[in-house]
Amino acid sequence: MTRPPEETLSPAERYAASRSRAGHPSVNQFRDGLAFDLDPFQIEACGAIEDGHSVLVAAPTGAGKTAVAEFAAFLAMQSPGDKLFYTAPMKALSNQKYQEFVAEYGPDEVGLLTGDTNVNSDARIVVMTTEVLRNMLYADSDLLTGLAFVVMDEVHYLADRFRGAVWEEVIIHLPRSVRLVSLSATVSNAEEFGDWLQAVRGDTRVIVSEERPVPLDQHALVKTKLVDLFDSTGRAASNRVNPELVQLARNASWNQVPGRGRGPHGRGRQQGGRQQRGAGRPRGLERMDRPDVVRLLDEHHLLPAIFFVFSRMGCDQAVKQVLRAGVRLTTAEERDEIRQIVEERCRTLLDEDLAVLGYWEWTEGLQRGVAAHHAGLLPAFKEVVEELFQKKLVKVVFATETLALGINMPARCVVLERLEKFNGEARVPITSGEYTQLTGRAGRRGIDVEGHSVIQWTDGLDPHEVASLASRRTYPLNSSFRPTYNMAVNLIDQFGRTRTREVLESSFAQFQADRAVVDLARKVKQQEESLAGYEQAMACHLGDAREYFGIRRELTALERAGAAAGRNGGDPRPHAERERRQRRIAELRKQLRAHPVHGCAERDSHARWAERWSTLKKDTDRLTQQIQSRTNVIAKLFDRVTDVLVELGYLTTDDAGETVLTPHGRTLKRIYGERDLLVAECLRRQVWRDLDPAGLAALACALVYEPRREEPEGYDRRLPRGAFRAALDKTQELWATVDDIEREHRLPGSEPLATGLSAAMHLWARGASLDVVLGEADMAAGDFVRWAKQTIDLLDQLQGTADGAVARTARSALDAVRHGIVAYSSVA
Repeated sequence: MTRPPEETLSPAERYAASRSRAGHPSVNQFRDGLAFDLDPFQIEACGAIEDGHSVLVAAPTGAGKTAVAEFAAFLAMQSPGDKLFYTAPMKALSNQKYQEFVAEYGPDEVGLLTGDTNVNSDARIVVMTTEVLRNMLYADSDLLTGLAFVVMDEVHYLADRFRGAVWEEVIIHLPRSVRLVSLSATVSNAEEFGDWLQAVRGDTRVIVSEERPVPLDQHALVKTKLVDLFDSTGRAASNRVNPELVQLARNASWNQVPGRGRGPHGRGRQQGGRQQRGAGRPRGLERMDRPDVVRLLDEHHLLPAIFFVFSRMGCDQAVKQVLRAGVRLTTAEERDEIRQIVEERCRTLLDEDLAVLGYWEWTEGLQRGVAAHHAGLLPAFKEVVEELFQKKLVKVVFATETLALGINMPARCVVLERLEKFNGEARVPITSGEYTQLTGRAGRRGIDVEGHSVIQWTDGLDPHEVASLASRRTYPLNSSFRPTYNMAVNLIDQFGRTRTREVLESSFAQFQADRAVVDLARKVKQQEESLAGYEQAMACHLGDAREYFGIRRELTALERAGAAAGRNGGDPRPHAERERRQRRIAELRKQLRAHPVHGCAERDSHARWAERWSTLKKDTDRLTQQIQSRTNVIAKLFDRVTDVLVELGYLTTDDAGETVLTPHGRTLKRIYGERDLLVAECLRRQVWRDLDPAGLAALACALVYEPRREEPEGYDRRLPRGAFRAALDKTQELWATVDDIEREHRLPGSEPLATGLSAAMHLWARGASLDVVLGEADMAAGDFVRWAKQTIDLLDQLQGTADGAVARTARSALDAVRHGIVAYSSVA
């Protein structure tokens, strides 16, 4: 958005702009250095930061939220000694932000910390993953000195059930003097999240923008026709479904009816006097092949485009399909530039690995302007695809939904081949929030006047339901916070058990639970007033109506149970139990006839009110139980975690009655991850002391690996023998012991160790070739690198935590795993 000429503004707007500029000199200085002016929400957020506030900025993907973070960095650099930490949920996003800050401030002023990368950590601006900052806070790192700002990019990640708790830990434990710049996708409860930030951080401004910087035109591709999703003849805000689409979808459905639409007379075509095979059966809606869709988009000037496929294999197959069809989207000059970039970025890869990685086929696709992007791709390859797409050299990318999260890869057009995806258990429809996130990639700011989304129409889609999905903006942010063992020992060591309980009560999870309790309590109070009214209405002057109708309800329930048993071929319960039921029925009938209310002339009227009272009482009791379960829910969970740690000897009580850490608890302080307690137990009992580096790498892999599918029968026969087997057996025994103790304390326990990648990791650590290792692993190179880096992260913790021999073995194991494609870094 370019700056509006001064003469186009009204006098009131000119006066407001003048006041804003006068009050925020740093914002003005920052704006003067930009090629484009800031949008109103960006100006408001930057002004709030200059005024000394923390901010929560919630805006659509591509709206320019990071400009607010860049202003915070600009402000930090104006004050000698001030530092800014920029946290991101993914290493790829961290690398991208690092490169951007280096381009702005130079390599001496910018650092990068991502667990496996440590560059210039004492710089004024340091980009890091959120976990790194959490670990710094617990260790009270010297690097926190001078910290003035923390940017939490993609803060809506705190809803992630695996890693979300880390965001809340950071927000709670950052010193109050540090200003927090929280950047979020558009969420429907931004104000609620802002209220929590205000409660735990102090002065926080909430700035919400729902305006896309580049308007989105939404289309449907029905067979070979591209039509608007919404009626363009009326006002766009009405979100009225395009009547042409409704008609096309209806015709498509009509053609699926047996005997319809096959020939000129609605019958199956005849061939040689016989009906063609398959005629008269429903046929799927004909869809354009991917190469034809690419050509169609090219003809409509809708490239570059991202096709969201929701399947890694589907992405790879799509690229092959388009290349087989002879699609070429690049000029000779562009192909030369692509080759130059690819060779430069991949020069560190070993020649013998290139064929294993499919380098030549991948390069051929890039030179023709087509690529895949998914988690199974080698990180080096993904980074090249991202760079070439940003340079407009690659025109079509087939991607899984992970591309929609954070990385700067906007396109002119986004294509959704399906409106459902596999969630690990079943195919489920995508949510309106996911739809918004995916289509948020459409429209390049400063390049496109509008972005475009295309839904490829399939059987069974309802135009009105699709339009509803595309027009809603419901993406609630719900906490996934839960206390962990590592969190418990760190907080108890810092605050003591009582204060830690109070700290955890300030989590967003408890904040949301408390708000729900307030609403539930309000409803309970209303229903209790209604119950009192019902009780008054059913009151009888002859006796206790509640008692009478209680007897009647019990009698009715027992009679119905007996009747149901009779209809089902007899009561399967023992004879003595049936006798007891019959005696109880006779007793209740006698009580009912003897009760004073039984003779009341208005008994039927009393009964109607009693039935209403009973139904409402059940619902009120249910709500009351919900309130009890939500009250202090985080503190109760913390107490169970603490009890496990006391039983296992990581916590104890000192002479003053305070809960304190034992030496084993101090070891646990430095172990992070899903299996923190199990790792601490293994170190404590020295079950890994006889392992060699490759064996320790294989066992560390079993602790971090999460298989996508069940491991095949007999897989354990391929695992290393000797010391590894003994150590694995002891580790699994400890897991079972810990799991039993957790369940005794009403904690969910954990999954058994997964050894499916251990044999491959053992081979890799011993120097086996890439093709052998990937064949053993039966997985894509990118997946193997990801698990190898998580293995490295655990080995790194072990070398700094374990005693003597295990620490030395861990250091050797680190070197053994960190080589070849695993050692590749776009930063170093």
